[in-house]
Amino acid sequence: MTNWMPDLSRGTGPLYLRLADQIEEDIEHRVLPAGTKLPPQRNLAFDIGVTIGTVSRAYAVARERGLVSGEVGRGTYVVDRAQGALAHPGYASAPGDFGGTREMDAPADKLRFDSTAAPSVGQGEIIGDIVTGIMSNHSYDVVGYARLFPDHWFEAGSQWLAKGAFQPPPERIVPTLGAHAGVVAIIAAMTSPGDHVAFEHLTYSHVARSAGLIGRRVTLIQSDELGVVPEDFERLCAQRHPKLAFLMPSAHNPTTSTMPVARRQEIAEIARRHNVWLVEDNLYGAMADDDNPLLAELAPERTFLVGGLSKSVAAGVRGGWICCPSHLERRVRISHRMVTGGMPFLLAEICARLVLSGKAAEIRERCKDEINARLALARDALAGFNAQSRTNIPFIWLELPDPWLSSTFKQAASDRGLLIDDADEFKAGRSEQVFHHVRLGISAAPRREDVSKGLATIRRLLEEGSAGYTSYD
Repeated sequence: MTNWMPDLSRGTGPLYLRLADQIEEDIEHRVLPAGTKLPPQRNLAFDIGVTIGTVSRAYAVARERGLVSGEVGRGTYVVDRAQGALAHPGYASAPGDFGGTREMDAPADKLRFDSTAAPSVGQGEIIGDIVTGIMSNHSYDVVGYARLFPDHWFEAGSQWLAKGAFQPPPERIVPTLGAHAGVVAIIAAMTSPGDHVAFEHLTYSHVARSAGLIGRRVTLIQSDELGVVPEDFERLCAQRHPKLAFLMPSAHNPTTSTMPVARRQEIAEIARRHNVWLVEDNLYGAMADDDNPLLAELAPERTFLVGGLSKSVAAGVRGGWICCPSHLERRVRISHRMVTGGMPFLLAEICARLVLSGKAAEIRERCKDEINARLALARDALAGFNAQSRTNIPFIWLELPDPWLSSTFKQAASDRGLLIDDADEFKAGRSEQVFHHVRLGISAAPRREDVSKGLATIRRLLEEGSAGYTSYD
């Protein structure tokens, strides 16, 4: 560890930016060579007479600039940018920190069970007809920037996010390039570099990785079979003061769990007491048979409801919407434009026409029927094993029998031609919890026969046990 002492009397602007600039300057002049461990935040804050929050934000900005990297409990180290990795031993390079565990492109000999995109049910022809109509009537708009959003884009989002008696007003809707882009835009709009963002230990981890890439700090909440544990959320809010929490109360990915109304009310009240923004990812929830009220109904003043078309209509059209708390829609819309480059006219118009014509709802029902037929195959194939599933939801959370490990089972499946997700794919950060599960996505395989083939492979592996598999040639 270095005894490095920055000089904050130089420069202008906020103290945390001056400190981040000093880190960058001293790295450039090799005052802080690659592999140097920076002083602990608390110690440095005391030495230079600033708050620990100032140092924390400065370190976060330095991470965002690619200057340093590190983990809670181990410290912050200067990155060897010439090598594209940390000089300090024991650390992975930056791409490994955020890249996930999936193969980007499935090899030709592998069957894909690691995706939950909407199954193919003939939506291509419907979308093709819509595109033809758009090109006939809006050829100029398609080749330019979408600077003015027509009213029907917002009306489509209002309709798609509606549930029961809940009907969000169009003026609170933000069209997005899918649910993921929408969530990242919310995080960028409502938090600052260095702020804590809360996630469950298991969740849609790509959002957590995205938050880390833009300088936010991930903090983890305990969950059980009913979702987020209120007592742990209260503890986390009191100790870490997260600005925002990302939650999936209905049809949770990957566990399929659904939070009961009493617990939703508790979570909403805790968020209200501690002034925490809530992001409610309802991408799968909109497909589930779930009569529980949305968090957006229980805490409308602080909940961003996010939904889209990727799981229920077509992933390729990149359609999504956010219902924002009142008066925050412009802020989020500008943030979305900044982090994505803007909303393409063609995609937004396709999505709006799909919803307003009723075609999206029709396709969703077809997708549900196809998913449920595949779920029936899975329940038969995996009978006798603990395989958690939910009607209409395109994945299964399979508990592995002893002594299988999640990563080993994933590799064994891959060796037999099947790509699946192990538990690590869904970890939002380093967690002491171990999950001996894998997720099986059953919607992306082209045909039901392919699903049956993949499930037969899983069944054989489960019955053989780990003694039937070795990674040695």
